Amino acid sequence: MKGDSFEDASRHLARLGIREADIEESFKRSSGPGGQNVNKVSSCVVLVHLPTGVRVECSISRHQGENRVLARRLLVARIEDQRRKEALARRAAAELERRRNRPRPRGLQQSILRSKARRSTQKAARQRPSHDD
Repeated sequence: MKGDSFEDASRHLARLGIREADIEESFKRSSGPGGQNVNKVSSCVVLVHLPTGVRVECSISRHQGENRVLARRLLVARIEDQRRKEALARRAAAELERRRNRPRPRGLQQSILRSKARRSTQKAARQRPSHDD
């Protein structure tokens, strides 16, 4: 935890384009071991990034200040992960579209046309003869 501060975490958020105004911060009582501190002090930090709806709770430390820094780090990690997944999905969709729109190989195209012609002659053979008297 040494060397990490609230300002460092805020700078990292700013580097990603996340404004402090877009984050809703609230505090609640932690759970688990901690004795009287857990029962009396609201040391659990809850952050919600309003534009994306990403919600993070952090009650790792017994100190609210440390949890505020850790919660921001967790928020950054979740938002980066979400952005990475969205970018991957966009790339996959673009690749799928590129593959869908590419021209068919010449041999495959000729094979398709031959099978269409064969089906056409079969259908024509099933037709009733026309009486052109």
